Amino acid sequence: MDDERPDVLTIGRLAHRTGVPVRTLRFWSDEGAVPPVARSASGYRLYDAESVARVELVRTLRELGLGLDDVCRVLSGRTTVAEVAHAHVAALDARIRSLKVSRAVLSTVATRGSTAEETALMNKLARLSAAERKQIIDEFKEEVFGGLDVEPRLRDRMLAYRIELPDDPSPEQVDAWIELAELVRDPGFRTRLRTWLELNTPVPGQGRPPGASIWWARQVVEIVAEVRERGVAPEAPEAAEVLSPLFVDADRTAVLRSLEAGIEAGAEHYHRLVARVRGQDPAPDATEELEWLARALRAADQA
Repeated sequence: MDDERPDVLTIGRLAHRTGVPVRTLRFWSDEGAVPPVARSASGYRLYDAESVARVELVRTLRELGLGLDDVCRVLSGRTTVAEVAHAHVAALDARIRSLKVSRAVLSTVATRGSTAEETALMNKLARLSAAERKQIIDEFKEEVFGGLDVEPRLRDRMLAYRIELPDDPSPEQVDAWIELAELVRDPGFRTRLRTWLELNTPVPGQGRPPGASIWWARQVVEIVAEVRERGVAPEAPEAAEVLSPLFVDADRTAVLRSLEAGIEAGAEHYHRLVARVRGQDPAPDATEELEWLARALRAADQA
């Protein structure tokens, strides 16, 4: 009988030779990936030595993620392994990006203990297209920065400042984007940040507002951090001594108003989120130092 010849293999012997289950080989055979070279008198499928090599190739391509349609195209000569591999690299890259997004969303959900509704919103925000993300940021910037009474070049620079995810964001960047997108879509935050900007942005023809430099002078933050580390309370006499060289003749009422507006707006948190989305290392969170400074200014004003 044909199926007893040593140079042909039944599907069972092919399975034993290759380690691929008979059921899988039968499926591949039916799909045309590993067709039998002949049939026995009893109608059983028969294979030869080349079939073994073909099974190994099919298994390799399947393990790399190729579908049977692509495998059959390669085996029939309609395309090459290189061409199919190139297409699958692109598909895998897209899949990896999608998995990173999923991981970031799930990580955020786990950390926050989010509800189902919150999870759905975060997933939607994370999977927005680049154009949709840009629209959210553009609308935010127009409402917050647009129409400020500042030098045109400064306003243009504010509006042109890019806040966007790269094509291949890290999970940390996606996580920061989710939080930033939720923040900038909040009308209350937009109003508070606009108020803070109006107090801190130079008006054409005038000098910089008294409190503006506090938000950018890391030296001030470092001084306050050192004082806090020593355990000095903002209401203590020693705190008043710290304030004198920091502000000299500055309008402390204006400085305090600026500080309070920034703290209420969460400006420090906003800037840190923007840096994380952009893939930059944000400066250390100075919120506690700024709050200490505001308390010290209030205490000095009441003294």
